[in-house]
Amino acid sequence: MDHVELAMVLAVDGSASVTYEEFGLIAGGMASALRDPGVVAGLTKSPVMLSLLLWSGAGAQEVITGWTRIASADDLARFADEVDNMPRLVRAGQTAIGEALLAALTLLAHLPAVTKRSIVNVIGDGRSNDGIAPGPVRDRMTAADITINGLCILHEEPDLLTYYNEHVIGGSGSFAVVCQDYPDFAEAMRQKLAREIGVPVI
Repeated sequence: MDHVELAMVLAVDGSASVTYEEFGLIAGGMASALRDPGVVAGLTKSPVMLSLLLWSGAGAQEVITGWTRIASADDLARFADEVDNMPRLVRAGQTAIGEALLAALTLLAHLPAVTKRSIVNVIGDGRSNDGIAPGPVRDRMTAADITINGLCILHEEPDLLTYYNEHVIGGSGSFAVVCQDYPDFAEAMRQKLAREIGVPVI
């Protein structure tokens, strides 16, 4: 069995509140963050596993890129290209954060490696309004030593960070960051990844 330092699920909101232009900014912003030299150095200093999950309403979750072993800058560059070009395969419905967490938990249950740390990154612009509540799933995951972090896009819900802090994030060292709107997303994502992998946030 392979051993890695970190397994991370990038769980991206594809619900109806995210327009196609905004979805493109998420994809491009995530890819830009993954290509940042500091992030590249942090993610390639020891092997990690990354996966990309797209989610919307209840029953609308899709693994865009399954577990991918990252051991070099070239590995990460290929993964970033897949993020940059991710198709919007889920129906743009409501916002089911609890269902997204369950899908991430299932992904982690099938991780083809032993990991020291497990992180789920929940990226979204609204409260959960469909499917199971996120809180109980969050508690189940944190009990299994999984950390859930958040990136809140505040353009529609200025107090979304409070909701994430109360109902979504949890586990060892958990945190959430915000960006005011989609044009600020790439920088917020870069700072978030840098903090998670322990490199200086410049």
